[in-house]
Amino acid sequence: MAKGWYIVHTYSGYEQKIQRTIEKMREMDPEFALNVFDVKVPVEIVTEIKDGKKKEVKRKLLPGYILVEIDFPEDATWKNSYSKIKRIQGVTGFVTAMPGKKPLPMSALEMKEIMQKTGEMPAETTFRPKQNFTVGEEVKIIDGPFESFTGSIEEIDTVKGRMRVSVEIFGRPTPVEVEYFQVEKVIL
Repeated sequence: MAKGWYIVHTYSGYEQKIQRTIEKMREMDPEFALNVFDVKVPVEIVTEIKDGKKKEVKRKLLPGYILVEIDFPEDATWKNSYSKIKRIQGVTGFVTAMPGKKPLPMSALEMKEIMQKTGEMPAETTFRPKQNFTVGEEVKIIDGPFESFTGSIEEIDTVKGRMRVSVEIFGRPTPVEVEYFQVEKVIL
């Protein structure tokens, strides 16, 4: 038996529909349920700033893909579950599947990383900004007491989601601490 998590490629936007279809197939077909255990559309929570308001939004971690936990038998009967999933409207195939061969499951480390990003498994929490910043980059402060000031990034703390920006106050460079959501990149 080759039980593991397999990546199934889908049309973008069809992920939840295919998830519901597989769950319904598990309910209706006991033989299918013996080999297919779970199906997930991995989502992560991202902090976005819209109209100056901080908002947490769910975003698909792997758009166009779903994860299915399957136990493919060693004999040729693995093709039954494989073909039932592949025939679902919106499914284009299994990732790592060669024509006529059994697909390969994800490694335990890959699955652990995905589960940590979705919050289903505890992980070291690191702030994931919507934009990536680099030291020395020019940014404009869009929120807080230094709103409308422009400066360059001196230091970035990804764990706390904060950065130190050098802005000019009274003609002198002054470092100020701001959160990621309080700045935006300066487009030249």
